[in-house]
Amino acid sequence: MSFFLLAVIYLAFVSLGLPDSVLGVAWPSMRSGFAAPLEGAGLIAVILTTCSAVSSVFSGPVNARFGTGRVVLISSALTAAGLMGYSLAPSYWWVLVAALPLGFGQGAVDSSLNGYVASHYSSRHMNWLHASWGIGATAGPVIMTALMAGGPGWRSGYRAISLVQASLALLFALTLGLWNGRGVKADDGAHGHVPGSGGAPGSRTRIRGLARAEPWVQISMYLLYAACEFTVGIWTVSMLIESRGVDPSVAGFWISLYYGGITAGRVLTGTVADRLGNRFMVRSGLALALVGAVLLGIRANPYLALPGLLLLGLGFAPVYPCLMHETPRRFDEDTYRTVIGFQVAAACLGASVLPGFVGLAASRASLEILAPCVLGFIVALLALGEWLNRRT
Repeated sequence: MSFFLLAVIYLAFVSLGLPDSVLGVAWPSMRSGFAAPLEGAGLIAVILTTCSAVSSVFSGPVNARFGTGRVVLISSALTAAGLMGYSLAPSYWWVLVAALPLGFGQGAVDSSLNGYVASHYSSRHMNWLHASWGIGATAGPVIMTALMAGGPGWRSGYRAISLVQASLALLFALTLGLWNGRGVKADDGAHGHVPGSGGAPGSRTRIRGLARAEPWVQISMYLLYAACEFTVGIWTVSMLIESRGVDPSVAGFWISLYYGGITAGRVLTGTVADRLGNRFMVRSGLALALVGAVLLGIRANPYLALPGLLLLGLGFAPVYPCLMHETPRRFDEDTYRTVIGFQVAAACLGASVLPGFVGLAASRASLEILAPCVLGFIVALLALGEWLNRRT
């Protein structure tokens, strides 16, 4: 039962990653068809991640009331409906409406499963969980780019991903009984919590631990990390096409390399994180991403963006899962359960607000500000991480 439950959890994160990475690929065509402004993608991201943040904050009581399995099932159905809404939207404003169920669904899955795996499994499985997200995030641009290049267009891409989500929702419905078991013993790294509890902060969780600065520094790191990851994911294709003259189909596959780097990096991180430690992996990953951001920023040679994106993906790979897995080790039980929900909510806001500001600034200045912004975010992450390591 433990093996099959873990497989279902991994599939849930594959489904979570599928729609996350396609907006940046589809946006140039969507923008042209809807006659929308460049920064319009930022508003879509704001709605998506604000809804995700709300559902993340309330994931504790929702999981306690309905159970993690039902939350995953209902959330997958919501994301499938939102993506189908994208494919049918007659105007830009209808895309914004369809973003509501998509955002609520994604946030509930993210926070519930992160908390569950952080408290039940080792750092290896936390990294492989997010590698599963990377599989979906890598496949998303490939599906979208292939359908756009073949003629059907971005609507067919969103429709195909919606059908995949609906199929996964059916699988979750058929395996719902796995979440109802008791005494399913997680493997190495388990802490003895009851599977199916969700691991996210519940209604009785005390939050007095949040009076200190350390939890808020870790929460702010999620805000900055998500800003890094999504700024690259949303705006790189537009920068390559509109500022550097790269062919759209080539740019779409290049961003797949970025998400592929995140996926491969998390698979590799999972094999060594237990030996090297979460903090070492976060520090090393950010240093590698720093090099990638520098390469991405070299405008004179567009092809340097290719290794830059790969290094950014590999460098970002351990940050989210290793910080998440370190949370129960930094703070007491009452505090970490609360912090995990706030971390996911902060990541949702960071994925929308800061990339939205980058897009707004790019529309006023140049898309070439992307790499300097990402570079600044990474430097801030390194500084905050070192401060937090000394204090916890």
